[in-house]
Amino acid sequence: MVDSAGILLHRGGPAAREVLLGHLGGPFWTKRHEGAWSIPKGVVEPGESLLEAARREFAEELGVAVPVGDLVPLGSVRQSKKVVHVWALAADLDPVTIAPGEFEMEWPPRSGTMASFPELDRVAWFDLSAAAEVVITAQRVFLERLVEMPD
Repeated sequence: MVDSAGILLHRGGPAAREVLLGHLGGPFWTKRHEGAWSIPKGVVEPGESLLEAARREFAEELGVAVPVGDLVPLGSVRQSKKVVHVWALAADLDPVTIAPGEFEMEWPPRSGTMASFPELDRVAWFDLSAAAEVVITAQRVFLERLVEMPD
């Protein structure tokens, strides 16, 4: 089992809370909307704490520093062959400032050609109802936990 860690930005009060999600980059996700958005996260490196990994991955995937504020643990959930650990952070971030990191993969498959793709090809704010419709199914629990969080 691989550990993955991330940070879920949120803004607004309980009645109008929004979350920042990223649309997965790469050719497999181009035409998908529902189930193709994710909390910015990534794999925990050896010797790295879960929180250190969450901060590093946020910066790598979005190309901006983690905003200042209190990180509140939202726990973990199993997503496929990994365990995802997430922290909530009340902060605002303009999606225009995002400069996503990239990854390489062989594309087209079995072509021997490597191509670069953005980790996240776009980032947007969603109200909680819309977020629940587009986020990767296993990550919906983090939205529920965010709602239950004391203000």
